[in-house]
Amino acid sequence: MTESRKVYLDYSATTPVRDEVLKEMLPYFTEHFGNASSLYTIGLESKAAIDKAREQVANLIGASPKEIYFTGGGSESDNWVLESIANDMKSKGKGNHIITSRIEHHAVLHTCQFLEKNGYEVTYLDVEKDGTVTPEALEKAIRDDTVLISIMYINNEIGTIEPIRELAEVAHKHGILFHTDAVQAVGNTPIDVKAAGIDMLSMSSHKIYGPKGEGALYVRRGVRIPSFIHGGAQEMGKRAGTENLAGIVGFGKAAELAKQNLKNHVRHCSELRDYLVQQIMEKIPDVYLNGPADMSRRHPGNANITFEYIEGESILLLLDSFGIAVSTGSACSSKSLEPSHVLSAIGVPDEMIHGTIRFTVGDFTTKEDIDYTVECLVKVVERLREISSVNSQKGWN
Repeated sequence: MTESRKVYLDYSATTPVRDEVLKEMLPYFTEHFGNASSLYTIGLESKAAIDKAREQVANLIGASPKEIYFTGGGSESDNWVLESIANDMKSKGKGNHIITSRIEHHAVLHTCQFLEKNGYEVTYLDVEKDGTVTPEALEKAIRDDTVLISIMYINNEIGTIEPIRELAEVAHKHGILFHTDAVQAVGNTPIDVKAAGIDMLSMSSHKIYGPKGEGALYVRRGVRIPSFIHGGAQEMGKRAGTENLAGIVGFGKAAELAKQNLKNHVRHCSELRDYLVQQIMEKIPDVYLNGPADMSRRHPGNANITFEYIEGESILLLLDSFGIAVSTGSACSSKSLEPSHVLSAIGVPDEMIHGTIRFTVGDFTTKEDIDYTVECLVKVVERLREISSVNSQKGWN
């Protein structure tokens, strides 16, 4: 069955580019195409546009423009911090131990695993049942040779907002640098890097209604971070390569709009997310909300829900036939058959992990979208559970 209606409920995977952002970008593909490293007028115009975008991104998180380095995305920013800081500290004899959590994005986890193969030691912190990394757990894991702590700001699967300020305080008490992957947090919760004590922060444009392929790394003034890509002198000599001019301009505009719209965005998404959860809980039996029960402690658009007795992938595919897009986990690992490492870390059994769907609402979601989704979801779950029950009676499970 195919419906003409389209409902997108996977905003944590990516967001559409806003009209205002696209409008700002378009001239930089054509008339304003100059290389920002050039000294003639058209090049200087490009440099001015990048400088403006740097200021817009900095303003979103309470930073100085000189503390913002543009990258190709959140994954590159994470890799840059982990590899460069680790190598720098090890070369200076300061240690080779890194602390992170078990629920990080794979951009952090896989980089840590790479570092482990190259002589580094990594501690992966356990989390509470709601996905929280506690300051006490972090304190216990710190060693004399710990050189970097990296804990994500908001989890991409279950939406947990971590106690970043408290975690950073623990790190600084021991003289250790603190990094946070804030890809899901930027534009979804107020961030002040100075007040929170963050040394380095990763972010990505396409999560805040900007273009894909553009990200940034905040590095607090005074923190020395080696170059990650070598070549020219772009990005204050830290990241070589001709800048993605239109992408940077788009990121800047998206950041400006995210700051202006933050309160309305959080209110809109929270109200629709809470309504979605309420409707699902009332109309479908044997469902469970994963992550914080206190909705103020999670991503405003996130609802991660387990449906017992059925497979999440089947739910996803049948919802897609109704024109509804959801996720079984993070987009970066959705093709993997392995159970979610995040849900495993908070104690969800494997058979229930496979019956889990992540819904994330956004600025263009409407109440009518939620009503339609729940209406279709009720039909899908009933159908799948009937099939599952028949198969079980036949001994197929």
